[in-house]
Order: sequence, then structure tokens, then C-alpha cells
Amino acid sequence: MPVGGAFLVCAVLLVGAVPAAANPNNNNSAKLRAAVTVAGILEHEQAFQAISDAAAGNRLSGAPGYDGSADYVAERAAAAGFDVEVQDFEYTLDFLADFEAPVLSIEGGTEFVGGIAGASLGGDFGSMFKSTPYSIDVTAPVWAIDLALPAVGPANTSTSGCQDADYTGMPPGAIIIVQRGTCPFAEKFLRADASGAAAMVFINEGQPGRTEPLWFNFDGINIPTFAATVETGTELANGVLSGDTGQTARFKIDWAPGTYTTSNVIAESTSGDPDNVIVVGAHLDSVGVGPGLNDNGSGSATTLEIAEQMAKVNPRNKVRFIWFGAEESGLLGAEAYVAGLSPEERSHIAAMLNFDMVGSSNFVRFVYDGDLSDSTPPPGGAPAGSDAIETLFLDYFASQGLATEPTAFDGRSDYGPFIDAGIPAGGLFTGAEGIKTAEEAAVYGGQAGEQYDPCYHLSCDDIDNLSPVALDQMSDAAAHATISLAQSTQAVNGQRGKGNFNVKQTGPPTPIANIAGR
Repeated sequence: MPVGGAFLVCAVLLVGAVPAAANPNNNNSAKLRAAVTVAGILEHEQAFQAISDAAAGNRLSGAPGYDGSADYVAERAAAAGFDVEVQDFEYTLDFLADFEAPVLSIEGGTEFVGGIAGASLGGDFGSMFKSTPYSIDVTAPVWAIDLALPAVGPANTSTSGCQDADYTGMPPGAIIIVQRGTCPFAEKFLRADASGAAAMVFINEGQPGRTEPLWFNFDGINIPTFAATVETGTELANGVLSGDTGQTARFKIDWAPGTYTTSNVIAESTSGDPDNVIVVGAHLDSVGVGPGLNDNGSGSATTLEIAEQMAKVNPRNKVRFIWFGAEESGLLGAEAYVAGLSPEERSHIAAMLNFDMVGSSNFVRFVYDGDLSDSTPPPGGAPAGSDAIETLFLDYFASQGLATEPTAFDGRSDYGPFIDAGIPAGGLFTGAEGIKTAEEAAVYGGQAGEQYDPCYHLSCDDIDNLSPVALDQMSDAAAHATISLAQSTQAVNGQRGKGNFNVKQTGPPTPIANIAGR
């Protein structure tokens, strides 16, 4: 569903935003890495942040923030001199249907962190699921419904919302806090729905084993509902167990499941062997709860920066940069792209490089395990040549004196449909919801026992949720792999490619001093 105004948002941002002049001599690893800068990557990240802020608070496929992001990437790539195609496709948005970023905040106080997976991933609240659209943005008094906070005694001791009397005195249109307890969930929800409240914040009881937010599909019950942590409900209650908490809160949901039109943006070099193509990909969409500046603004911005700095190079092999849509809904953009290729077109793709999250604030330098020496094989195994792509990255990092770790080659990101089609792939990753070990912290720094990305799939995945050091190191590795395969795919498929491209640096590059400080 193209959204009117998305192009306007983009056009405003693009005034004066002209790509830096590319150098045709950026035709080997050292020169391209010197040209690809963190400042250039952050320019694109700041644009994605501004697009998100001006739209719906996210860059969800099919929503205005995604359309603005796709326009931005297409405009920049075209201005740099690439042949650009926008490939539209339809997809169904259902389970993660926050069309606009949800909001829960106390007036004059805390703005809670929105997230789809609750306390286990650091979020404070998330939208309750419905298969039908609903939308509300209300600021209203907060009313406690017979709460038991802190939880005392065994489970099933709270009677919150189990009697009509729990709602005595509640003003119509209030935001209510209801707690799990003695009576069935359905009874609590039906009574809340009939109460005249505008919205509900639903929390667990709080005893051990009853602390996580609880999500339900509650079709047939109309009251808009957030599942929230016990800590969030406690702060909203303000020490009051029944009645007026003395606080006012904002409660916003725009839950819009449905079928939407979204797109992939494809930018191809005007030269290079069309029978030996390198695909460099990143997903451009975010989840609905936030702007997604690491997941995956970081990969998208890095890919765009590499493309702009290679724009005047005449590669031996054709290079095709792709920004995929609807990855967060199941790799749908990559699936649509691969499905649209003829068998002959698929056979011309020599390799696929995937960059999904390369700026995690508590990062580790992960390389996809293309030789499967450290992970379980994906269905169908790893296409031949994937091991050579892994080696390309490992040799580069070793030349810079930088440690790496393997990450599963499981098809979890947009390279999945490519390897399913037999196309060799590889890529980089700085970590998502996984927990950094003490051993990793000793090597990479950061905080042991914390997520690699503490804002993974949360509303706080914004411009402040990025590590410049990770962006610097991983973008250099990405640039090295891209230009190396643009020179020659000999190690991957036995072909070098046609043309007179500068191949004087095909081995490990000379280490660059103070690489992280540029």
C-alpha cells in the first residue's frame, strides 16, 4: 500500500543531500576501505532516523517510514550513477502489526520502552495481538484495579478485575491496570471490556515464574491492551492498589494487520560481467516498535556507503546492491527477489554477501560459518563456495589483527533464500539478542552477561544504539569482501570475470594503523 506523503518526507531530507564524489581509483581493498567512513554511514543512519521520526516512529515495510527509506536509498544510488530498479511485491502483515510505534508514557515522567518480546528482551510493554485493525491515542488518568503489588503469598492470590466492584468510581475513558490472578483471563478481559475504560495495561502477578508479560490474541474483546512487565505496572500504579493513581498516561496503539505493497531497491553497476554477478544485500525494514537503526539501518547504511564509494569504479564482475523489504516478516523481500529470477539469472549470481546488524553496541565480530565447521548445517547444506567467502572475511580480519567468532549459517537473514537456491553466501553480524560471555568480553570489550544489542527489536533501537567502532571495523571488512569479489570470484566459483579491472591487490591487505580511530 503506497502511502501518500512518504515521498514528500524523503524529498525534504534529500535537499542538498548529494553523494560524496566517488573516486574511480577506489578499485582495491585499501583504497575503498579508506573511502568508506563511519561519517558516511552515519549520514545515512541520521536520514533513516529523520524519516522514522517524521513518519510513524518506525520503518516497517508497507508503512510511511519504509517508503521514505526506500525512496532515500533509490535516490542516493541513482545520483551516484547506478542503474536502479524498485521491485514491488505484496506481503501480509499479521503477527507483528504495529503499523505505528506504540507508546506508553507517564505524563511528566517515564517513557516506557516498547518491545515485542517483553522483559526477556528488555522491553517494558508490547501491543496485545488482534487479527483486526484497531487504533487509539489517548491521554487519560491511570486507575488501579484491585492490585496486589508487590506480590505476596502463593500464585493466584490477586483478585484484580474479578468483581464488578473493582471498577467502582472509575471514570469513563480511564487507562486501567489489571493483574493476573484468581479468576480466568477471559473473565478479567470481558469485565475490563465492559467497564468503559479506554485502554488496559495487563500485568502478571509477580511471584517467581509469573513475572514475564503475557500476550494473547484477544479477538472479540475491543478494549485496546498492552502486555507489560510487573515493574511497568508498579510504576504506573504509583503505590496505589485500587482507584485513582494520581497519574496521567499516554497510551497509543496503531495495530493494522493486512496485505500491503512494499519493495526491494536494486542498484546495479553499469559495468562488469553480467554473467558473474556479486549481490551485496541488507534488509531495509524495521520492526513496528521503533526505527531499527541497528536492525538493520546499520547494514543498509553500510551497504549504501560502499555502493557510493564504488560508484565510479569499473568492476570486472557486475555488482548488484539490494535493500530488501519485509525481512522482519519472514525474509519476504529476499524470497520475492529470488523467486522472480529465471534459472539462467540465478546461475549468473556468483556470490551473495549479507550485512544484517553490523553496529551492535555490545558487539562481537561474527562471521557466517560458511564451511559449517562450527554450526549445524542449514536444510540442504551450504552451497559450494560459501566456505571461500567465510575464508575471505577471516583472512581479512586476521590481517588486521582482529579476532572473530563464527555465527550459525542457518539462513536466518536475507541470504537464506539465496542458499536455498544454491547460491554461495556469506556475511557479517555483530549480535542481536544473544548474551555476551565473559570470554567474549575479555576479547572484544563490552559487558558480559548483557545482550549484544540491548535494544534488539525495541523502541530504543535508535541513532544512539550504535557502536562507531563496530561500524568502522565491520564496514571495512564488508568493503574488502565486496571489492575483492568484484575483482575475482576465482576462489568461489573458479571464475575471474571479464574486463581490465585493477586486480593488483587480491591477497590480504596491508594492515592500516589505528583502524578504529579514523
